[in-house]
Order: sequence, then C-alpha cells, then structure tokens
Amino acid sequence: MTLPPNDELQLLRAQIAAAAARLIAQDGADYGSAKRKAARQILGEASNTGASILPDNSQVEEEVRLYHALFNAATQPARLFQLRTVALQVMEALEQYHPFLTGAVLNGTAGPHDDIHLQLFADSAKEVEIFLLNKNINIDISETPHFKGPRFDPVETVSFLWHKEGVHAALYELDDMRGALKARSDGKAIRADSAGVRALLLSSSHDI
Repeated sequence: MTLPPNDELQLLRAQIAAAAARLIAQDGADYGSAKRKAARQILGEASNTGASILPDNSQVEEEVRLYHALFNAATQPARLFQLRTVALQVMEALEQYHPFLTGAVLNGTAGPHDDIHLQLFADSAKEVEIFLLNKNINIDISETPHFKGPRFDPVETVSFLWHKEGVHAALYELDDMRGALKARSDGKAIRADSAGVRALLLSSSHDI
C-alpha cells in the first residue's frame, strides 16, 4: 500500500497503538499480534498492513500504561505488586542461574492476563530443567527468540506455575550474560536482577 504523508502516518500509528493497547490490556494479546489485529481493525481486513505502518513496541507500551491509568487504576498497581512479589520469590529460588526479570512485570504495564518472564543463564538448559523437576514442578518446554536478534538461534524456555502465577523462563548460556545488561534506546532497563526487583517493590509499595 502507499504510505500516507508523515503527519497522517504518525496519527495512524497512534490510532493503531491505542487499539493494540486495548487488546493487550483486555485480552492478554502479545505485542506483535495485537499491532497486526489493531491495524486490520482500523484499515480493514483486506489491507496490506506491512511493518512500516505499525507503531513500535515502545509506543504501544506507553498506550498500555495510559490504558491502565485510565481504566484499571484501582486494581492494576496491586496486580503488578503481586506479580513482582512472586517474580522475586522465583528468582531467589533460582538464584544460582543468575535470573533476570523482563517484560511487562518489569516495565510496569502488567495486568490480569500477564505472566512472569525471566531470563536464566546456566551451563545448559537441561541443568535448569532437572533442577525444576527435582522440585516436583511440572514444566512445559518451548522456544523464545534470542534477545540478541534473529541471527541467533532461539533458546529453550521452561513454563511452569509458581504460587498459581505463570512463569516463562528463557534459558541462555552463561556467555550470553555479557550482552544482557544493555538498556533500551530510551534509557529504560530491559531486564532487572533480584536487587532491582526488590527496589521496584520498595518504591511501589505506597501505590497499593
């Protein structure tokens, strides 16, 4: 499709971001599918919604944050605090695997449909899987794209319940830790260790 002029394109992206945020907050959709579905809702099912017309994730994230502030202000802070509390418990139990918290629970946009997303670093994925099984924790195994980008192979991910909350832990090699602490282009943290999560809990305790 022919791209609209710049002002119209920015407005269109803003509309798509707001619609995608509703899908994420209300239904728990992932960012990619939410943006594509929102674009079809706005432009029509038959439209060719290429990546060039879609908002980036940071724009959608800000819209999710705004949605919660407008519609879930009475419940979302407590939900976020609960998820961060459980995340810290899991991270303490898995401390030997250098856990980092990522995703919506870290950036503060988590709602009722969100799970906890961790990154672990170990000599082998099998080591973590055996550790969890020995704790009588039922796990499902899938794959997650590598945080370094599509040039790197996906990593095994274990999913399990911890205090009735869903946890997805992507299992990286120890060498991957060297690139793990970079911040986003806007300066916000991409991941946080246990100390960082404790600090988040302390700073947000007055909000609930």
